[in-house]
Amino acid sequence: MSLPAPVYDALSRRDAARFCEAILPAVSRTFALGIKVLPGDLGQAVLDAYLLCRIADTVEDAPGIDPQVKAALFDDFLAAFDDPTALARFNEGVQLLTGDEAHLTLTQNTPLVFAHFQQLPPNTQALVRKWVAEMAVGMRKFVLLYPNGIRIQTIDEYKEYCYYVAGTVGYMLTDLWHEHSPSIGSKRYEILRERCRAFAEALQTVNILKDVAIDAEKENSVYVPEELLRAHGSSQSSILAPELIARNREALSQLIKLAWHDLEEALVYLLDIPRRAVSIRLFCILPLLLAYATLRDLVKSNAMLTPGGSVKITRREVKSLLMTGSMLVMSNAGVRWLVARVRRRSFELAFAG
Repeated sequence: MSLPAPVYDALSRRDAARFCEAILPAVSRTFALGIKVLPGDLGQAVLDAYLLCRIADTVEDAPGIDPQVKAALFDDFLAAFDDPTALARFNEGVQLLTGDEAHLTLTQNTPLVFAHFQQLPPNTQALVRKWVAEMAVGMRKFVLLYPNGIRIQTIDEYKEYCYYVAGTVGYMLTDLWHEHSPSIGSKRYEILRERCRAFAEALQTVNILKDVAIDAEKENSVYVPEELLRAHGSSQSSILAPELIARNREALSQLIKLAWHDLEEALVYLLDIPRRAVSIRLFCILPLLLAYATLRDLVKSNAMLTPGGSVKITRREVKSLLMTGSMLVMSNAGVRWLVARVRRRSFELAFAG
């Protein structure tokens, strides 16, 4: 994928704000749409937080890098919040990484992201730093635990991994809602904290399920627990074997059940966000609807267990969910109706032209 011209323009000027805003759609179209609707410091905080998390994720996923080198990069990344020397060392170290062009461009310009991040209010910086650090510490742990590529062994370990890479984001976002939205006071904040982890981990589990083959082939990572595969007569080394596709499909059933449960919790999380916080509702609804639609299709598909395969909903449905979700987001009844409809079958509107 070619990077948009604004990215290169921003790099030529070393313009932190322009770079962060321009690189975001290249590394996540879905979250770019949501972040765009968040106002002021809240929008900037979520933008910078997302980019910092994506930088850590790029280090974790980089192929062919010695785990000890990755661990040292994570150490420098964590120290970079306070130490310019560590930031310079990190930025030099990531120049050798390989992978997706957009993610590499982001990671190789980490100082611009930190420069933008440091413009945020101190309390907001502290919240983002807390949870980004928690994520990075967890990623570092798993990189060292599985030096030959992540191979999750048990359901409990799977849940621990999802906490580090996704649950932390749920807590961070909810802390930011409380910090920046007058309609989310202490009582509402405590209610949202009860389900914020499930909100983020639901999206993570759906992503893991739809990309089993891609993760195994491109990132040398298998997140489907070995204990589930062995219980159905398979193993992580045989997860893409054509003759075992039925058994591997059965092994996914517990993760699919977990995803449905967490999505229902995520729906309650969305509905518990006050209607006055319309921008936050808008931020949350699209990824939730996309996760429901993807899991619906995944239940009927084996694509994620075939080499090169993945489960993707159509662009028409993405557009339809974006439009309809935006129109119904202020109505709890409307959101419930749309989710129930998406669970049953594809939701595609007719567009002119």
